[in-house]
Amino acid sequence: MACRILVALVALASAAPAWAQDSTAVPEGSHLTLFALGLLGVIIGRRASINAQRRTRAKERDAD
Repeated sequence: MACRILVALVALASAAPAWAQDSTAVPEGSHLTLFALGLLGVIIGRRASINAQRRTRAKERDAD
């Protein structure tokens, strides 16, 4: 899974600004990269929080 995320981030980071035939602007790679990194941070933070809660509950059960 980490490999897929890394590949996706590299693809987003290497994207350059582009213009379509009818002069329609396409979002730059930097905007997409920032969005992807922010979303990844939220996902990682949420998983870390859930794991910390599980460890705390396990320690409480072991203490009883």
